[in-house]
Amino acid sequence: MPMTKNGKVIEDELPSTIQRSDEKAQETFAKAHDAAVEEYGDGQRAHQTAYATLKRTHEKVGDHWEPKDHTGPSDAQAAGGRDTDRETAEGVDANATKEHLYDIAQRLDIEGRSDMDKDELVEAIQKENRKETAESRDD
Repeated sequence: MPMTKNGKVIEDELPSTIQRSDEKAQETFAKAHDAAVEEYGDGQRAHQTAYATLKRTHEKVGDHWEPKDHTGPSDAQAAGGRDTDRETAEGVDANATKEHLYDIAQRLDIEGRSDMDKDELVEAIQKENRKETAESRDD
């Protein structure tokens, strides 16, 4: 199913976390998805390709995606490409500095963040992102 029509994003075709994100995130995901559908067909690979593209410019914060301060892969899986079999950080920018991750954890009001190392911050943000996304879907 295409996510753009006549160059415009069809918002209700987007995943809910993308719908709650800024226009740039919506456009990035939709255009990447449509290009992937043309290349690979509609399905899981098209979605994975669109998310991989989005993760280069955006990071997941709570129930939506926000622009990153830098471009590039967000985790080892994204850096390795399709045939890489590494864990994904689920949209958390695991390549960001510990200070940046701490700031995100602070915004998400994650308890115990002061005592966490970088990997623990990534895991805690992932968990909070999943929780907030689930709550947003229930609304």
